[in-house]
Amino acid sequence: MSVGVTMNELLIWLDESARSWKAHLEANPELLEVPCSIGGAGTVQGFVRHIWSAELRWAERLADLPLTPREEIPAGPVSALYELHERAAAGFRELLAAPEESWNGTIVMDVPWLPEKSRTISRRKALAHALFHSQRHWAQLATLAREAGFPVKSAGDLLFSSAL
Repeated sequence: MSVGVTMNELLIWLDESARSWKAHLEANPELLEVPCSIGGAGTVQGFVRHIWSAELRWAERLADLPLTPREEIPAGPVSALYELHERAAAGFRELLAAPEESWNGTIVMDVPWLPEKSRTISRRKALAHALFHSQRHWAQLATLAREAGFPVKSAGDLLFSSAL
């Protein structure tokens, strides 16, 4: 048994968090209109769009697929945004089913705001980033939601996930 947390376990945690946030947002639709300045999102709904569209685009990058153009990513409703997560999670599962040696390669990102030396990363590092990116943002959103009067009842920490 490995002592490390696997990418598959992180994906389980990611999926649990996404389902929990979908339920919370559907139960509290007013939360979607709360102002949110994180990443220039404007509102919580814009922030959720960022979170789930980033998952999809990372899955596409790792699968060497064309990236979904930003203008084709829906602005809402929550169900349409959640579909982005479902597509991404399915892509991650498929990628993780591939032989282990496929993770030894690198990807080069065409992201102008990144320093050139940071544009080439290992596929493994890209996957880890993709799986942690949402969790970091969900933690930010949990604070914002509490401050706006929409306390989050679920425990989003890995400690409470069924993944391990």
